[in-house]
Amino acid sequence: MDRKEKEKIIAGLKERLGRACGTFLVDYQGLNVEALTKLRRDFREANVEFQVVKNRLLSIASRDTDVAVLKDYFAGPCALAITYDDVAMPAKVLTKFIQDYEALEIKIGQINGKVVELPAIKRLAQLPSREVLLSQVLFSISYVPTSFVRILSEMLRRLVNVLEAIKTQKA
Repeated sequence: MDRKEKEKIIAGLKERLGRACGTFLVDYQGLNVEALTKLRRDFREANVEFQVVKNRLLSIASRDTDVAVLKDYFAGPCALAITYDDVAMPAKVLTKFIQDYEALEIKIGQINGKVVELPAIKRLAQLPSREVLLSQVLFSISYVPTSFVRILSEMLRRLVNVLEAIKTQKA
């Protein structure tokens, strides 16, 4: 590659890393072409970018971004999984893929500038999807007022029943 191509790659990568809310660094050494193609397809379906990057270019592009915290791990064959919205999705894809292909190794990850080690990535993969979590929060928020209204109406119903019983008793 000539210098202009490298600068173009670095600029594009820096822009994407600046927008990313989460990135995961993986070692893909030992995967055959078929497995790597399957991994790319799984990431594409999950709306996650996956790119094999030279360490030197990645090091330059990651400066002044959240990914800079991972610079010590840019060694050996590296590929980068980049997500812009749901940080649990790449972790889910990677942990599921590792069950079938043990050659893939998750090196490290970062979420909003904070380093995430392998055990935390595995826990992150066990979380429900973003939509499920949002629906659980919405249910929790709506549950309290609904229960309050139900209790108030039950108290009024009981009062009416008591008054009705007094009325029939006097009649």
